[in-house]
Amino acid sequence: MTARVIDGAAIAAGLREKVFAAARRLAQEHGIMPGLAVVHTGDNPASAVYVRNKVAQTEAAGMRSTVHRLPATASASDLLDCIAKLNADPAVHGILVQLPLPPQIDPHVVLAAIDPGKDVDGFHPLNAGRLATGLPSLVPCTPLGCIILAKSVLASLAGVPTVVVGRSNIVGRPLVHLLLAENATVTIAHSKTRDLPAVCRGADLLCAAVGRPEMVRGDWIKPGATVIDVGINRVAAEDGKSRIVGDVAYAEAAAVAGAITPVPGGVGPMTIACLMANTLRAAAIRAGLPQPEL
Repeated sequence: MTARVIDGAAIAAGLREKVFAAARRLAQEHGIMPGLAVVHTGDNPASAVYVRNKVAQTEAAGMRSTVHRLPATASASDLLDCIAKLNADPAVHGILVQLPLPPQIDPHVVLAAIDPGKDVDGFHPLNAGRLATGLPSLVPCTPLGCIILAKSVLASLAGVPTVVVGRSNIVGRPLVHLLLAENATVTIAHSKTRDLPAVCRGADLLCAAVGRPEMVRGDWIKPGATVIDVGINRVAAEDGKSRIVGDVAYAEAAAVAGAITPVPGGVGPMTIACLMANTLRAAAIRAGLPQPEL
């Protein structure tokens, strides 16, 4: 068996096209241009790349994008003052604080300071609580992208035996709640799970989000299962450089699975596309308009 490759880049491109069309209608019919503000604190080189990509894709989607840069020496008060100004700015519909933050700043305090209606990352405790209790909310982008990718293979997730490996607040936990909203039958597994390979082999849909390179092996996967690999790990390559791998041993898994996301090119592109969609939704909600069909 050779798995179907789930092309996250192509699916993300389709979502961005829908966002662009909806943003154009919002501007033409209501005079509203969705605005995303990205706050970048420090000099983490990977964060700088992510910020550039987010800004470029925001502007390509017909939205306004601004970047607010603070030095690595910034205090929590400096960052909270910046967020307060963005909360009060009517031209800003979405606020994204790029993580990680410098060690002197508690990210939980910062994320809780964002207006929940502008929390396009879906990390505010209020949005997390609404998601957990099945109420409408802005939801984290990566888990939302995982759902879209899974549904590109499985038309309905209702009743599908699903295992999520990883229980972080950024991916694992919110992904479980989104899967429950789709009526999937969900098991959440983690480092303390007994006989983890056997648990994974029970899944028709397996989502790996543990941050450990190639941890999930081919013999952990049920033949024909759909595999969503959230991991992005940099490892040493034979030429002395480095390469990017997921949390799943791709070659092994692709020989067993029915469908699988590649790394890179799977979940990664969906995260930014879903950020665009969340910004659009936040703008519509703030204006009292129906959420656009995407």
